[in-house]
Amino acid sequence: MIERLAHRLAVNIKSAAPNHPASIEVLEFPIAAILNAVSIIIFSLGISLLTGRVTETSIVLVGYALLRQVSGGIHLRSGDICVLLSVTGIALLSLTNFNPSVVLTFNIISMLLALIYAPSRIENQTRIPKKFHPLLKVLSALIIATNFLIHSSALSGAYLVQALTLIRERR
Repeated sequence: MIERLAHRLAVNIKSAAPNHPASIEVLEFPIAAILNAVSIIIFSLGISLLTGRVTETSIVLVGYALLRQVSGGIHLRSGDICVLLSVTGIALLSLTNFNPSVVLTFNIISMLLALIYAPSRIENQTRIPKKFHPLLKVLSALIIATNFLIHSSALSGAYLVQALTLIRERR
């Protein structure tokens, strides 16, 4: 659905500006990314209104997205599947209430995974030169380290899920 809508929007944009050098395919990618993000935010916040966990959902959305931007991670083949899994995960994480030792354990595991694997799968996804990848690793670890001060159950879960998406075989 997201891909089809992105294609339709790209075709409409191209027909409105036929002389623009960007092809329909080039236009589709950012449109799909925006539709994906907006869908995740709207559906997640909608569910949070029903569960009464707007604050926790907002924390998960911001924390996960921020860490994902600097650490990378696996990409699903379909925007629809990404939205479905993301919204489900965010809703579940917003309902968590881990005890302090679980939060600490999740923070440590997340930080170790980030230090080992970040950035992961960011090739062709960013314009950040490879020489700055060690900085992205440090930024990922620092973002996770904030939860040693905050002690958020939802954030520890969000960071762990995101850190798990970084794992890939070393070549």
